[in-house]
Amino acid sequence: MQKSPNSDIPVETLNPTRQGTGAVQMRIKNANSHHDRLSQSKSMILTDAGKVTEPISRHRRNHSQHVLKDVIPPLEQLVSVSLHYFLIYAFFLQMVEKEGYLQKAKIADGGKKLRKNWSTSWIVLSSRKIEFYKESKQQALSNMKTGNKPESVDLYGAHIEWAKEKSSRKNVFQITTLSGNEFLLQSDIDFIILDWFHAIKNAIDRLPKDPSSHSRNLELFKIQRSSSTELLSHYDSDIKEQKPEHRKSLMFRLHHSASDTSDKNRVKSRLKKFITRRPSLKTLQEKGLIKDQIFGSHLHTLCERENSTVPRFVKQCIEAVEKRGLDVDGIYRVSGNLATIQKLRFIVNQEEKLNLDDSQWEDIHVVTGALKMFFRDLPEPLFPYSFFEQFVEAIKKQDNNTRIEAIKSLVQKLPPPNRDTMKVLFGHLTKIVARASKNLMSTHSLGIVFGPTLLRAENETGNMAVHMVYQNQIAELMLSAYDQIFS
Repeated sequence: MQKSPNSDIPVETLNPTRQGTGAVQMRIKNANSHHDRLSQSKSMILTDAGKVTEPISRHRRNHSQHVLKDVIPPLEQLVSVSLHYFLIYAFFLQMVEKEGYLQKAKIADGGKKLRKNWSTSWIVLSSRKIEFYKESKQQALSNMKTGNKPESVDLYGAHIEWAKEKSSRKNVFQITTLSGNEFLLQSDIDFIILDWFHAIKNAIDRLPKDPSSHSRNLELFKIQRSSSTELLSHYDSDIKEQKPEHRKSLMFRLHHSASDTSDKNRVKSRLKKFITRRPSLKTLQEKGLIKDQIFGSHLHTLCERENSTVPRFVKQCIEAVEKRGLDVDGIYRVSGNLATIQKLRFIVNQEEKLNLDDSQWEDIHVVTGALKMFFRDLPEPLFPYSFFEQFVEAIKKQDNNTRIEAIKSLVQKLPPPNRDTMKVLFGHLTKIVARASKNLMSTHSLGIVFGPTLLRAENETGNMAVHMVYQNQIAELMLSAYDQIFS
């Protein structure tokens, strides 16, 4: 040990053997900066073999690199987790057709009437169902990830119609499901509620009319959904069971999972090919594999097939109502059980022998509900689209006699199936009005029921509320001046 001539700080000389290699290190022992000086000196030390020893860094940035290696999971685990939630989110986005806030009230559950309570709901419309959320869009997506199920409405077999008489609010329409649930939706803004009405109606119209076809599609959906769920759960189990010392590469794991699910993928591939190559309904009808339907057929096509100008089913329903329903309170206004109505519709479409005197059709509201559904399902309403504006202009005339003559002239111009069916139907409804003291169904009440069902615009571009008024007025005039119009 030697002392520096200018200081009392001792100077330490390294081993003479290391001095022979030319590598000399002096460590300055200072009580105030001992650790900083020591770290600086270690970076200059050479080993006996002439290699630099890696220093133990105390720098914050270098320390974080070591910590991140232990905290961040491997890349394949991150990709698997991301894939899991990406598939869920992509599936959600793929199905959504429309979403937004509306006022909602559930008025029936399984056919049992409920007290009407309006509430604001976030509504999500997909290709085959509607979901009602109490929260916003972001919370709805979060609930879907966590497994919280919202109130859902299956659109298969559902019916949508304007329900002005069901509420004092404006712009109200009703959705009735196959299971007998009934919902009212409403918005004070005309174009918003009109847009929702057409979006839901289009979704319902795209669904298959044949119950057996719906069952097949539902089974295919369940198979595809279960396959996707099993694939996602496979990734989850890999992440949970995987130990750090036995991690496998992402490519190996994907290859492994693909080999395990080869049979499922083969089935899914065949189902996909079947769906994409499935022939259209028109093609199946042309080949005779599917018989022509009664519900949903064009009026003139149905009449040609039956060699008549009035559909047989319309005559049967009218005969049954006149036989045992003229004095029933609320006839045509009260809704029948939708499940029973759908059963009747299925039997009629299968061209099975129909006996409306059978005990299963004892409820006359089922018969009237089926008749209204027949007219709603016509691809073109009983009042053809091309005549809609002309009938509206005729009802706008101030003089009553002039209105009647204008309506009569238009009726005479209609195609025979439309004119004759209209004559039979309104003739029947005049008998309903004649018993208004017992059934409480006036001309005005029947106009509200049948106006939007029989008369509507092809493209609703004007004021919807105004059109509804004209529709009701035209139906009322057809009833009140029946003898003059159809004489």
